[in-house]
Amino acid sequence: MVLETVKKIEDTSLPVMEAFYTIQGEGHWQGYAAYFIRLGGCDVGCHWCDVKESWDVNAHPHISVNELVNNVKEVAGNIVVITGGEPLMHNLDQLTSAIQLAGKRTHIETSGAHKYSGTWDWFCLSPKKFKPTLEENYSKAHELKMVIYHPSDIAWAEKEAQKVNPDCKLFLQPEWDRTKIVMPLITEYIKANPKWRVSLQTHKFMQIP
Repeated sequence: MVLETVKKIEDTSLPVMEAFYTIQGEGHWQGYAAYFIRLGGCDVGCHWCDVKESWDVNAHPHISVNELVNNVKEVAGNIVVITGGEPLMHNLDQLTSAIQLAGKRTHIETSGAHKYSGTWDWFCLSPKKFKPTLEENYSKAHELKMVIYHPSDIAWAEKEAQKVNPDCKLFLQPEWDRTKIVMPLITEYIKANPKWRVSLQTHKFMQIP
């Protein structure tokens, strides 16, 4: 049975745009060392997306779970973040099981627009208007990260917050190119509604991946 499980892991591969070791720049785990695996493929289509090159699932090489996990083992950090693209376009059961067997934490950043898969220590849900989040995924969220592009997005974020569990951490994050416009609104809203916290893309300020 063990040999069969190992074979399945070795036979599984995923389209990977890039993988790198850096500092988590956003959300609840901001500031921690983390190994990122960015999977190819996204059908959500955010017009302000800063990694549109990840959208085409066929544009990226397939890498085996075994190789991905071997790379994860080489870094000192304990957090592995699966992102995209939209990572839940792929079945992530084998990848997350192998990462956890290696003694690392599994984190995901997802719109939740696809079926849940994988075993997660931290599930960061970031709903998008362009493709609705599946209802089943709201209850899974440890963190709700709402990207604010337009002032009206704050009211939408509040509606989304009503769908997650009471222990979910709530974040409002300005879309990078609109920070000067929406940040004052976010600031005042959080002062009046302190259940929310600010998330900033600090990795861009630090000029790291």
